[in-house]
Amino acid sequence: MLDGQEGGSPERGAGGSPVVEASWAPVPKTFRTPDGSLGAPWADIFGPLRQGRIDDLVLVGQCGQSIDARIATPTGHSHYINGEAGLAHLHRLRALVDAVVIGVGTAIADDPQLTVRRVAGPSPARVVIDPNGRLPATARALAADGVRRLVATTAGTRTRLPAGVEIVALATPDGQLAPAAIIAALAERGFRRILVEGGADTVSRFLAARCLDRLHILIAPIILGAGRSSLTLPPIARVDEAIRAPMRAHVLGDDDRGADVLLDCDLSAQRAPIGRAKMST
Repeated sequence: MLDGQEGGSPERGAGGSPVVEASWAPVPKTFRTPDGSLGAPWADIFGPLRQGRIDDLVLVGQCGQSIDARIATPTGHSHYINGEAGLAHLHRLRALVDAVVIGVGTAIADDPQLTVRRVAGPSPARVVIDPNGRLPATARALAADGVRRLVATTAGTRTRLPAGVEIVALATPDGQLAPAAIIAALAERGFRRILVEGGADTVSRFLAARCLDRLHILIAPIILGAGRSSLTLPPIARVDEAIRAPMRAHVLGDDDRGADVLLDCDLSAQRAPIGRAKMST
């Protein structure tokens, strides 16, 4: 069901309108309060992220793309495919999770801050997956601003990181850091809601490893025609082997460039257990 058929669009009109921001302002705190009402339209969009179905974790991936599922042009240009409303949605996701995860390729290429700036809410801990110690100490994700900073790397890798950065050293039996091992290590450190933000290879690896409960796909009203795809998974031979993901659509914003559309995909049916299992009653 399109958001707007029930409760109205969260971003109708200007993405940062006072009315929208006033309705959003209490959500990050209420979201973390058991049984607190999020109100419309936020309950419909973010309610599924409050509690995991498989275990005590909630793992959400996100990608922003064109109508034809491109995240960049052939030259690599991608700023910004999504509009203001789509970017605000990403910052809202950050405000609701305990930690945000990116791969080292994204950290080097885009040098993101990974903070909450476009909306009200706290910034999450920042995690960079860096198996081979490529991340420069000057990366903005490592800036000392009072938020926890972690780097997941291969055990024995030599790193040169700023003081206060937590090193998560993991074994790599197949030469890669396993998504489930990364999530388990973060859960041991107290993180329960985790956003896998990018890039495309990182989100794809977590999806292929069955390490996502939800996938938020933000579709911008543009067609690039060529360029990098938002997701790349192992090939399948038959359509009936495809991942089934029940989804709901929400319209975000309505400015002169058109609306972004959020596809909220439910992957819980195929998510592998990682944290503390749900106890039957």
